[in-house]
Amino acid sequence: MSEFLQGAMTALITPFKNGAVDELQYEKLIRRQIENGIDVVVPVGTTGESATLNHEEHKRCIEIAVAVCKGTNVKVMAGAGSNATHEAVDLAKFAQKCGADALLSVTPYYNKPTQEGLYQHYKTIAAEVDVPVLLYNVPGRTGCDIQTNTVIRLFNDCPNIFGVKEASGSIDKCVDLLAHEPKLYLISGEDAINYPILSNGGKGVISVTANLLPDKISELTHKALDSDYLGAKAINDELYAINKALFCESNPIPIKAAMYIAGLLDSLEYRLPLVPPSTEHFKFIEQTMQKYTIKGFQ
Repeated sequence: MSEFLQGAMTALITPFKNGAVDELQYEKLIRRQIENGIDVVVPVGTTGESATLNHEEHKRCIEIAVAVCKGTNVKVMAGAGSNATHEAVDLAKFAQKCGADALLSVTPYYNKPTQEGLYQHYKTIAAEVDVPVLLYNVPGRTGCDIQTNTVIRLFNDCPNIFGVKEASGSIDKCVDLLAHEPKLYLISGEDAINYPILSNGGKGVISVTANLLPDKISELTHKALDSDYLGAKAINDELYAINKALFCESNPIPIKAAMYIAGLLDSLEYRLPLVPPSTEHFKFIEQTMQKYTIKGFQ
């Protein structure tokens, strides 16, 4: 089993062109991440609009990420979750077969399983693959919250479940997790509180903002992991305005608009039911971005 992943990680957007995945643009975006200090790319998570990709598109995005990162120091943590356990297993097996270094598995959405159901869901997935599995808790999106006891039970019972991406927005939850299991890999899934989570013992971030500012997210994360907490906090404070702006509407609506404004996307396209931001929010994002230096393609 490959080593557990940590550090600065980017929740990749999925670019579209004329309704289809823009594979060439996707490759360019991943190369830009590699060039700007990111440790891990995370294709086809929430930010990658996985909920509206078909399975072939989902798998193709994983293949592209693996191919682009091959021969570099950047790893791939593939989004491989579903609200149906058998579908999550299928995606997990595919991701492992094509060379992903780890898997990110979101809690099942819509059907609202019990904690025992969550335990059995993740235990089944973990038993079917050898690569590390990171749980993904984002109750605001899924209507499902994996509780501390369930996380720790899975961590203890499944050797390749190494941690959790916490996107509940609760610092209390993060403190609770590490107080009960200090060896757990806690990964921030909420850009506004990256620094508090890292300073509490988090092992890294999976960032939306890193699509736009990979260099800054990399610097923040690495300073915190090197115990330069004052330096990390200064960057987190600097990024506060853009972190908030990028969540003025449902993710990934604002980040794709920001990437388009920055010239990093050729066209601004989403999959319905997602639509472009309101005129007011578009201007707000554009104005906020003027405070930052955004690196283009090399």
